[in-house]
Amino acid sequence: MSAKRSRKISFVELTVIGPDRTGIVASVTKFVFNRGGNIEAVEQNVLKGIFYMTLRISIKSKEFSKESFEKGASSIGKRLGMEIKIRYEQEGSLKNMAILVTKEENTLKALLEAREKGRIRVNVPLVIGTTATLEGIVGDHGIPFHHVESSDQEDRETRILQLLETSHIDLIVLARYMRILSPRFIWRYPNRIINIHPSLLPAFPGAMAYMQAFERGVRVSGVTAHFATVDLDQGPIIWQESFEIRPNESLNSIKLRGRRAEAKTLLKAVSLYLDDRIGIRWGKVSIKY
Repeated sequence: MSAKRSRKISFVELTVIGPDRTGIVASVTKFVFNRGGNIEAVEQNVLKGIFYMTLRISIKSKEFSKESFEKGASSIGKRLGMEIKIRYEQEGSLKNMAILVTKEENTLKALLEAREKGRIRVNVPLVIGTTATLEGIVGDHGIPFHHVESSDQEDRETRILQLLETSHIDLIVLARYMRILSPRFIWRYPNRIINIHPSLLPAFPGAMAYMQAFERGVRVSGVTAHFATVDLDQGPIIWQESFEIRPNESLNSIKLRGRRAEAKTLLKAVSLYLDDRIGIRWGKVSIKY
């Protein structure tokens, strides 16, 4: 369960994951209503026999008790054989952001420098890397770095999820994190994982996007910041930046310009999220101006 904090709670996010069976939705929604919660949004899915549901709940009752709510949720989870996670959104509190990386430093540097200069207001309790390549950069900013690598995806993700849970993470940023995330990972952080992809999606999804653009002879390339979903590179688009490809421009030149655009675009998307200017409806992002 999430750590207990003293600020006023505005919303509660309830995530339910486990083997599919009848009665889950009815039991959970009844529990929420009985605790004085109002369900503002709900998303659910079943994949390979695993049920997933997330609810965004507004709290109107002044008598709302976190202790009672958590105890009740734990009881329902045990009865249904489901894993139930609770996350609180609280007025005026800084969000906790985790950054996941592999080897490329451009987007990581942009995020950490923006935080130091006050361009984004956020706590960064940790950076997690599948290699130790960027440990020095992270250490220079006084942030703990965790090297988590394993050829077994389930083991690797279990270890990362434990670190995220311990740090009470609100937002995960994939700063050129070169690993595909499983549904079991993504479902635990719905619409709270931001990825940067080196193309103007939906064109050129997957790996080697700059190479694909170069080989296809496109005249305009770019990058896309989007929410990660179980469908690779198909999540709701937050922000995009484009640039014209010059005649006879080399692949290396395209990559260099693309990396600059990646840093700018990812930082913009993160800033919009931290400023609570992003809304999502029917899989489409709206920006509040």
